[in-house]
Amino acid sequence: MDPKHHSISAFFPACNDENTIGEIIHKAAALLSNLTDDYEIVIVNDGSTDGTGQLLDVLAQEYAFLRVIHHGINRGYGAALITGFANCSKDLIFYTDGDGQYDVEELPLLLDNLGENIDIVNGYKISRSDPKSRIIAGYLYRHLMRFLFRLNVKDVDCDFRLFRRSLLDRIQLGCDSGVICVEMMKKFQANSCRMIEIPVHHYHRRCGSSQFFRFRHLRRLFIQLFTTWWKLVVRRELTRPSVLPAPQTSMHRTRMLQG
Repeated sequence: MDPKHHSISAFFPACNDENTIGEIIHKAAALLSNLTDDYEIVIVNDGSTDGTGQLLDVLAQEYAFLRVIHHGINRGYGAALITGFANCSKDLIFYTDGDGQYDVEELPLLLDNLGENIDIVNGYKISRSDPKSRIIAGYLYRHLMRFLFRLNVKDVDCDFRLFRRSLLDRIQLGCDSGVICVEMMKKFQANSCRMIEIPVHHYHRRCGSSQFFRFRHLRRLFIQLFTTWWKLVVRRELTRPSVLPAPQTSMHRTRMLQG
């Protein structure tokens, strides 16, 4: 596929990422200009309490293709993704986090694997550069999600993805926490979206700290996981009411996501 024939929205959710988001935007701007003639960068500032918001407003004056949306309060990772996806206008959506643990310069790896018969290119971590407690928790979480939600995805919590924006016409996302990744991939799977997975690098967090092990976060996560499992696995609420799943097609190097 020649990426010059496609338009790209690069989207980065950010929360207290003052020390990383600027570099990510500069890298993405330089990269996208070489990949396509039609692109935009979308940032959702999810209620940051540091200087992230002010920095983004300055950068928006520098880059005409940069669109910044501010959440007045922190609404959660899922809410940031929902807002960002709704504001992406191009054919393809690439997204990763604003904390710099993934390298935006690996976007061409995703594009190289997005053939005409592929809907999603999903990254999976070659190795996880986190404290041992997070590595163990991540391993258990991935395997538990694969079992509970019957997911055919190697690394559901690797937020380094490229997909066709038209896929969002088939599904409706509602999770406002990190559970949105499970919800999104399960709904894509149920709608017979065609996916390929490729390895990507994962880097140490240079600044800030994870919210994962805070009691409030874990309590919210488990509650939303249960309600999402009930809706998607038990009640099978997997598509928009007026949308029929796309016909399945078996293609070379394509693994069909089975619901």
